[in-house]
Amino acid sequence: MTVLEKGNITIHTENIFPIIKKSLYTDHEIFLRELISNSVDAINKLKMISYSGEIDGTLPEPEIEIRIDKDNKTLSVSDNGIGMTAEEIKKYINQVAFSSAEEFIQKYQKSADQQIIGHFGLGFYSSFMVAKHVEIDTLSHRSGSQAIHWSCDGSPEFELTNSDRTTPGTTITLTLMDEETEYAEPSRIKQLVKTYCDFMPFPIKLDGEVINKQRALWKESPQNLTKEDYLEFYRYLYPFQDEPLLWVHLNTDYPFLLNGILYFPKLKPDVDINKGQIKLFCNQVFVSDHCEEIIPDFLMPLRGVIDSTDIPLNVSRSALTNDRTVRRITDYIAKKIGDRLKSLYSEDRAEYVRSWEDVGTFVKFGSLKDDKFKKQVEDIIIFRTTHEGAAVSEEQPKVEVQAAEGDIWQDATPEEKSTAGEGYTTLKEYLDRNKERHENRVYYCTDSGTQSTYVELYKNQGLEVLYMDSFIDTNYFIPFLEREYNDVNFSRVDAELEQTLFDENQASEIVDPKTNKTRSELVKELFEKALNNPKVTIRTESLKSDTPETAPPAMVILPEQMRRLQEMTALLQQQAVRFPDEHTLLVNTAHPMIQKLVEIGQGGIIQGGGTSSSGELADAMCQHVYDLALFSQKGFTAESMKDFVTRSNQLLTRVAERL
Repeated sequence: MTVLEKGNITIHTENIFPIIKKSLYTDHEIFLRELISNSVDAINKLKMISYSGEIDGTLPEPEIEIRIDKDNKTLSVSDNGIGMTAEEIKKYINQVAFSSAEEFIQKYQKSADQQIIGHFGLGFYSSFMVAKHVEIDTLSHRSGSQAIHWSCDGSPEFELTNSDRTTPGTTITLTLMDEETEYAEPSRIKQLVKTYCDFMPFPIKLDGEVINKQRALWKESPQNLTKEDYLEFYRYLYPFQDEPLLWVHLNTDYPFLLNGILYFPKLKPDVDINKGQIKLFCNQVFVSDHCEEIIPDFLMPLRGVIDSTDIPLNVSRSALTNDRTVRRITDYIAKKIGDRLKSLYSEDRAEYVRSWEDVGTFVKFGSLKDDKFKKQVEDIIIFRTTHEGAAVSEEQPKVEVQAAEGDIWQDATPEEKSTAGEGYTTLKEYLDRNKERHENRVYYCTDSGTQSTYVELYKNQGLEVLYMDSFIDTNYFIPFLEREYNDVNFSRVDAELEQTLFDENQASEIVDPKTNKTRSELVKELFEKALNNPKVTIRTESLKSDTPETAPPAMVILPEQMRRLQEMTALLQQQAVRFPDEHTLLVNTAHPMIQKLVEIGQGGIIQGGGTSSSGELADAMCQHVYDLALFSQKGFTAESMKDFVTRSNQLLTRVAERL
């Protein structure tokens, strides 16, 4: 073997090898990504010069071959790309941090559109994080070139000799350190290729078996893709997950190059909205699954892929650097998401409604965080509504489409899957529809369970209620709407009942000629005596109802501003919201049981203690009515729930004794 030359590697940074081994890359496994990326570059370079007429004949089918030898602790990566001459090795390998990719692009950028991955020139030297000895065996595509062998043991010294290689291309062989022999395991190599190189455009083989997917769907034209293509890709990226709701295909080359596919997933209750699951690629090379700097924070729960060569990365490609381009890309992504949602709203409202339970969280959060995004979507924010009076289905919301008059969406659920449920409407439609009855006033419900009694009262009198019951609504989105619609009053259904719900004539009926007191006054005195709680204000009203016995006998009213203050205080202090001690008990004097209570309270023989058995029963019944009103509002603590059960049993016993 003839030694052609010996010398020292030209190092631009002193002590570069310790830096590479310990500090340049966070994870040692990155070395395989870098070597395969270099192989892809070599193949692309060969294609590019063939377009320039510098290659005679046909090019070989591109491939990258990985071989491992556990016994000898070696790993090699081979390609059939452009190869190198001795002079090119001296220039591109021996001069650390001189990137051949940059120079190559400058020369051939006008003649082809192949992408070159490398930009730093340090990727090859990541090999020394896991190898105690690295060899290069290469033959340039240039006619008459001599094959060259380069070797280095991790010191600044190298050796360059002739090689007997006969086919153009390059093989990098690593002799692994004893503590890095995991990279001689086939399962480990397959896992790394799947993680970092799965979508590289050329077949990557391990001992003859192709181990990468190759097809990067986001690089293809949306016109050539089917719904099943997108769904299959999602299932591949996120196995064992529910099907995505919808997706957005990103594709632009100005003012920056960006491709990607972003999916709206079904949101689980335990989703971490601050943790992203979008995968960042650079020329189909996986870089990171942390895209916080690129994706607007309100879109962090999205899933999918973003690929761009214009996103500035640090030298190890593992993190983003702060750059104005990143901010422009962020704005672009938000706009494309907004455009996609508006398009779905206009073209397929049934699908838009079907997706709203999950998509609505993104839209509302985005409106809070991004003024540009808010302007895009403000007309397509929808709310479930009691309009048309259909019953609620908590398990499967009915799919609605907009009716001919354009102000409410009607049932569009297939007949075999039809379930009862309300329609959906925008806030503007709600205000327009109700301006004659209660102009610039919105009645809303935040909990369809605890507030169902109140909602039914409104529905029975033809008053429309909006459901604002997602976790983002109460403390964030409703106050946001009040700032946006500063002339509109938002009132929760249990805050203050609409005056039209009361029967004013019955409320003033005189029932006791001896005392000249109205039924309302007698009921008020009865409940004040029974409860004996100065923090509870007793208010008596006659609620309108065609069937008084089905209306609630009493309801707890929570003043809007006081309740909000308590909720905000609890939020700031990160505590559970306490039921307010001071509240109003509205007693329905039209309910048959309440009317009977007056008779019971006035009847019976007075005992020695100044009470009668009927009076004691009336007190117990008043307490029970109050308990039930509290119960519907989740107004019990563990201790008060225990007391409620005890009182209920005592009341039932008394009633049984009177039978």
